[in-house]
Formats: sequence, structure tokens, C-alpha cells
Amino acid sequence: MQNNQLKLVELLSLSFRTFRTKPQRAFLTIMGMSVGIATVLLLVSLGYGLQYILIGKLMTTQDSLITMDISYPTESNLLIKRPLLDNLKTYKDVAEVSPVAEFQGEVSENGNSGLLVDTRIVEPAYFRLSGLLPSIGVAPTDKNQGLVISSQTLVPLKMAPDASSLGKALDFKIFYQDDKNNISEESDTTSSLKIKGIISDDAMAPTTIIFADTLTKEPPFYSKALVKAKNVDVLESLRDRLLGEGFLVSARIDLVTQARKITNIITIILGVFGVTALIVSSIGMFNTMLVGFLERIYEVGILKSIGATDYDVRDLFLVEASIMGFMGGLGGILIGVGGGQLLNLLLSLFATRFGGSSIKLFMTPWWFVGLILGFSVVIGFASGWWPAHRAAGLSPKEAFTKK
Repeated sequence: MQNNQLKLVELLSLSFRTFRTKPQRAFLTIMGMSVGIATVLLLVSLGYGLQYILIGKLMTTQDSLITMDISYPTESNLLIKRPLLDNLKTYKDVAEVSPVAEFQGEVSENGNSGLLVDTRIVEPAYFRLSGLLPSIGVAPTDKNQGLVISSQTLVPLKMAPDASSLGKALDFKIFYQDDKNNISEESDTTSSLKIKGIISDDAMAPTTIIFADTLTKEPPFYSKALVKAKNVDVLESLRDRLLGEGFLVSARIDLVTQARKITNIITIILGVFGVTALIVSSIGMFNTMLVGFLERIYEVGILKSIGATDYDVRDLFLVEASIMGFMGGLGGILIGVGGGQLLNLLLSLFATRFGGSSIKLFMTPWWFVGLILGFSVVIGFASGWWPAHRAAGLSPKEAFTKK
């Protein structure tokens, strides 16, 4: 007996005919899938956006990930001085050492009354190794020197905490202290320093960051040092050595690792909520396919009477369910990605309206879009499997009897 199995084009034609005969049911089923898919996309995109924002704040420079902050405990009464820094540079696993001194300073403009501020005295490598970069403007370099100032320092100086303050010159006086915290001497800057960058952080105390070689006198000691490892493989061993020598050690890579763990947990939790919504919509699709099978028992009998095989009937239901799953996934992607972009736009408008910067809170990785589209087809296929199996097992006689 010749096998007259239906071709894929014929299966598609019959499946779309079903959509035309029951358009409202098909539309509602596809929309249910779309809402579930869109919920998954939005929640996972939120998780990725939070991860990007948080880790992006920490991973501002590549060198900062293999750089450690070292300092002595306060109770040790030990200070970091130049001979110690020179000794650290001889360690085989150390690539760079950049000291940081912190003293009280007085900043003024055009001979006006000065403002007491916290002053960090650093070397040019500081910004690259610490990962602290200005929100406005640029970090100074050894060839383009200047200073970086916090926004909270500009307000008392009657300067706007925005780009209009860049390039303005300020005078500095630093009050050095001795080992017993007594003021030992003062140091002025060799010339007025221009503002190169502004750190827009309302939680940051009035602070200025200047290079050591712009001062007339070198700091007597340093509060901490930035130690860059030669590579990530020696980071742990170098940290253990520094800890063994009595230093307090803090590595930015630890913060990044912890932040990634936290954001991954948040993304998983959000994904679970999204999958729950997707399961609900999948149950609705399964119900639609089952009801569709019960309504089309007579049609199955006719198809088998005119020569359709069990495989033809099964494939018809599976193709129909897969198409609905694909269309639901496609609709969910359009709603989810479009909704995320719309929310990003609204959040950015609100943020810029109140003086902040634009926000990109929802970020959808394109590999996840492809994955969710394929997954939606699988859901459709799975939802149609049981009705397809039931339909394929019906004989023409049984189909006409049940009708």
C-alpha cells in the first residue's frame, strides 16, 4: 500500500486553516504565551541590567582587578614610608606600587578664604590602579596634570558641580602631620592647579586628589599603597604574603566576585518568577490544544477515512502546537524587549530631569533571546504532544462514534 504521508507544506496549510477557523482562541493562546515569555525576558533583563550597573561600577579599569589596597592596622602604629615602598617593588609577583597619602588640605580660589578638605596625594598610576575615575571630565596624567575634586567640595567654593567648573584653577596648602598626628610642616602646590575631573558622589566628603610631584614637599608617610600583581594567577599568593607581613589587604576582584554572586542570585530569583508565569501560560496552551482535539475528533475521523495516517494526524497537531509556541515566543520577545527599552527610556528621562545620568536598567542578552525563542517552540511542541498522541490513536470508527 502506498504511503501518502502529508508533506510539511500541507501540514502548515492545515495548521493555519485552524487558526483562521478559531482566530480568537488562537490569538488568546498566543498572547498568553507571549505574556509569559515577556515576563521571563523582562525579569531576566532586569537581573542582567543590575549586574551590569553594579559590576560596571567596580570594573572601571582592567588593572584595578589585579590591584590590592594595603595598609597597616590602626592599632599597630606602623606607617608606610618610602623604604617600604621601594622594598615592595622588589617582590617578584609585584608589577607596580602606587602610594596614597591622606592629609588635611586647604583649597582656595583667587586668594579667597580657604576650605578645609580631605586631600589624597597620589601618583599618576593611581586612577588606573584604583579604578576611581571622574564622573565628569578626565583623570589627570603626568603630562596633563591637574586635580580631581568631589562635587561636595565645589558647592562651598560656590562652583557648579558640573562641566562648567572644569579648567578653573585652585590653590592648595597641605598640612603634613608627624607620627603623633601633630602638624609638622606645610606644603604648597608649585602652581595653581586646574580642575580636570569631578567625582559626582553626594556621599563622598569634600575631597581633592592631586599628584605628589605638584607639591613642594614630599609626604612624610603614606596611609596606604596600591599593589598591582603581575597577573591574576599570582594574586592569591601575593595577598597571602602581604597578609603574613601584617598588612590589611583589600582586592577589588573580591568585590567583583561577591557582586557577581549576588547579582546571579537575584537573576535566578527573578528568572524563577518569570518561569512561573511561563508555566501558567503553558498550562493554558495545553488546555487549548486539548480542547481543540476534543472539538476536532470528527475531523480526525474524516482525515483518516480519506487516507491520512496516524503519523499525519500526529504531525498535524504537533506542527500546529509548535507554530503557536513559536508565535507566542516571537510575540513575547517583541513585548519583552520593547517593554524593557521603553522602561529604560522613561527611567532615563526621569533621571536626567532630576540632574542624574541616563539609566539602562533592562539589558537583554541576544543569546538569551535566541534561547527563549527555541524554548517557546519546545513548550508548544510539548503542549501538543498528548493531544497529538490521542488524535493519532483514534480509529475512524471511534472518531465518528464519539462525535
